[in-house]
Amino acid sequence: MRRSMSAAGAAIVLAGLITAAGPAAAAGTAAPCAPGIEILPALAGPAGSTAVGFGTGGLVVGDSAGLPAYWTGAEHTVHAVPLPAGFDRGSVKAVSAKGLMVGTATRDSDRARVAFTHQLGSAVSEPLTAPVAEGGAVDVDVNESGRVVHADGGVAKERVNGKVVRELPVPADAIAGSKVVSLNGINKRGDIVGTVSGSYFDAENDIMVTKTFPVVWPAGGGYPPYSLQVWNGYHYSYTTVGRDIDDRGRVVGLEDYYYRNDPKLTPAVWKKPYDALPSDPGRAEGYHDLEFNGSSPTTNVAVGTATNFEESWPSFFQAVYWPGKGEPLVLPLPAGTPGVPLSRAFAATDDDRVAGMVIDRETRESKAVIWTCASKQAYAPKG
Repeated sequence: MRRSMSAAGAAIVLAGLITAAGPAAAAGTAAPCAPGIEILPALAGPAGSTAVGFGTGGLVVGDSAGLPAYWTGAEHTVHAVPLPAGFDRGSVKAVSAKGLMVGTATRDSDRARVAFTHQLGSAVSEPLTAPVAEGGAVDVDVNESGRVVHADGGVAKERVNGKVVRELPVPADAIAGSKVVSLNGINKRGDIVGTVSGSYFDAENDIMVTKTFPVVWPAGGGYPPYSLQVWNGYHYSYTTVGRDIDDRGRVVGLEDYYYRNDPKLTPAVWKKPYDALPSDPGRAEGYHDLEFNGSSPTTNVAVGTATNFEESWPSFFQAVYWPGKGEPLVLPLPAGTPGVPLSRAFAATDDDRVAGMVIDRETRESKAVIWTCASKQAYAPKG
């Protein structure tokens, strides 16, 4: 992914150029497509770009050079999104069908963060919340119809046309004082997935009890939220997160375990009616850990990252493509890429595109990337 790009910002399409491991068909697609790897051009500035979501008409969103950004057209022309006043860097997280973008921004002076909206074509971005101190939850998402959900001081809120229409309650079975610590997705229907966490000190047993678990808030309100079951739920070393929810209500995410420099990432999948423990689809061959970051709306695909840790550091990782059954597969890296390339995947479409990044292991320079016709490129790595 270290090819030069023209001043016009044309994407480099490496159709069919993949690593020596070779492709294998994973899952069929509804329409013809050409397998390829598209490297998206970057804004001028510090190295680093990531693609995290798709809009209509070829729109792609993410960040570049530390700024919220989006790409348009067949050549993926890159554009900077204006930051809210007083903020220095940020990222677009998602975009609606009509170009309403949502993201987060950070102020360098005190590391405070804010969620914001930006309408495609506007000259400004609008903050959704007051600045939140470093470490506070500032998450935001939008579905295709423009319903926005965001975390605000530990409380999840839903907005329509700029107005708060409901606050999302913490489930009744949460520990007293629990708050929303992440807000990760909203599907077409309006179902929302996030993560709730609380803790208390158990004096009788002299331990701190922590419960962190995913929650689904059904669309429209009027229904209690679903507390999704977790494998391990009452120790601070375990954090279970639902990263995305598709239009059928399936949630994908992970159990994140970290204790005494011993990390472990276990992929997790929950299905309606959310009355059972999550399923674990396994690992990509040759990788010890795996996490899901996103899913397609209706085709049952999930994408994420397979990882191997060295001394608690994610030393090697590769973008994952899971068709919804069978073993998780990986997506190829561009052939001839110098150094040691690594990759991650964050979003998938029903027309078989996957958004993510490729990063050089030595320089840490990243490039935003799209895999087209991803199912025809995904393969089972050799252990």
